Amino acid sequence: MSIKVRYFASLREKMGREEDQLDALGVNTVADVWTRAARGQAMPPNTLAAVNLEYGDLTTSVADGDEVAFFPPVTGG
Repeated sequence: MSIKVRYFASLREKMGREEDQLDALGVNTVADVWTRAARGQAMPPNTLAAVNLEYGDLTTSVADGDEVAFFPPVTGG
């Protein structure tokens, strides 16, 4: 029972790793994933999240076997 967590761009640097595997027990939302994975680090403002390649927010449900990705907002020019 696990959830794969991936970090992209500057979040990868901030976290010091590309990904984590979290025990899914007690993890119900994207916010729960961040809280457990970040080990006390605050989520940077405007961080985007996706669950199984679909955009979500902090209240999006997660379940065993899901992949959650966090990445900074994309800007264009």
